[in-house]
Amino acid sequence: MSTNPPNLRPDLAPAARLSDDRRAGQPTIGMVSLGCPKALVDSERILTRLRAEGYGISPDYAGADAVIVNTCGFLDSAKAESLEAIGEALDENGKVIVTGCLGAEPEYITGVHPRVLAVTGPHQYEQVLDAVHNAVPPSPDPFIDLLPATGVSLTPRHYSYLKISEGCNHKCKFCIIPDMRGRLASRPAHAILREADKLATAGVRELLVISQDTSAYGLDRKHDLNPWKDGEVRSHILDLSRELGRLGVWVRLHYVYPYPHVRDLVPLMADPENGLLPYLDIPFQHAHPDVLRRMARPAAAARTLDEIAAWRATCPDITLRSTFIVGYPGETEAEFRTLLDWMDEAQLDRVGCFKYENVAGARSNTLPDHVPDEIKQDRWERFMAKAQVISEAKLQAKVGRTLQVIVDEVDDEAATCRTMADAPEIDGNLFIDDGFEGLAPGDIVTVMVEEAGEYDLWGKRV
Repeated sequence: MSTNPPNLRPDLAPAARLSDDRRAGQPTIGMVSLGCPKALVDSERILTRLRAEGYGISPDYAGADAVIVNTCGFLDSAKAESLEAIGEALDENGKVIVTGCLGAEPEYITGVHPRVLAVTGPHQYEQVLDAVHNAVPPSPDPFIDLLPATGVSLTPRHYSYLKISEGCNHKCKFCIIPDMRGRLASRPAHAILREADKLATAGVRELLVISQDTSAYGLDRKHDLNPWKDGEVRSHILDLSRELGRLGVWVRLHYVYPYPHVRDLVPLMADPENGLLPYLDIPFQHAHPDVLRRMARPAAAARTLDEIAAWRATCPDITLRSTFIVGYPGETEAEFRTLLDWMDEAQLDRVGCFKYENVAGARSNTLPDHVPDEIKQDRWERFMAKAQVISEAKLQAKVGRTLQVIVDEVDDEAATCRTMADAPEIDGNLFIDDGFEGLAPGDIVTVMVEEAGEYDLWGKRV
């Protein structure tokens, strides 16, 4: 059982889980899915379309007629990881189709790996399918391969990501995602709700709402009205959350910017009749106003503390999760200490941090006064030490409390669960190591917290 710190890098998703559903003679495609949860959803959509066309899905290179590598281009280190994955797929299989964010730079990929069959950009589903058709012609069985009742899921059956929009309108200097994925493009509210309803009907117990800027959802659609059931629903995060919370499943919001209207979500989180979890994942990035200005982000750290206090007054059990960047160009020791002091005041529940690095095409690359690597490392260690102390105290305060948990995995030693305060494979866990017989993934049970570590909890069923 792990007590490692949670991994809060925003460019990482849980590892894709592929099952082997091939039949004899069926053309088969493998998938390597890198990057963030939004990319994982793209992979699921591609595989769902392929399976509907008669392709089998292979969990390994050797069993595949071709391999799709869905890449990440968030950081230079992620680009290197993507290039390495492409190289491995070429060595092991030979037929490789590349898609995803790094696919927005095809020459970058083909310059290193000229043998790839095709390169497409993010969410270019049709181009990916065309490339697969050219490499491995489909051979559908009309009695088996009609459209499946449910899509291909790369996550366990009891939770699912729900993408509500693509793109982003922000122009943060350290980020090139708007260049790769474009401006905000929200899905119609009724399409999202229909997908969510189907997932809930299929047995999903938790929906993880994702986008690049969840609180901006519907802004591009001017918050238009959409038909839903016997009425209408606006394309607005408040209306969408209210309706999702009525489906009888847990609903968790990720990547929420602290716009003023976010405070209207918090009463929904405090309502036990609504499934919207008291959990906000907000990318604050820093706390010093000058650093935020250099990042081209709203410089309102002081007001943010006021907002946090107001959220907690309305919903005392709210969990706040965030990521931060240390060593941003020009960051002084005094600015970094301001971030540490802000952390003392904000007392965030779940905190991750990564050291700044240049990304090809990002405007921050040309900023003056880049911070030396050894100083970045020192600040990262000091930041994480501060975050660990806060996390440990927060978890210790839960000892003796009764909480609802969702079961993720059961083995011979324990049931690995999560509380409402924990996103899957990112935050901590709660372990039940006695009396867990009969539990199965997706069960939601009540536990008494008996013990707390730095990042995880232990409890017993009540």
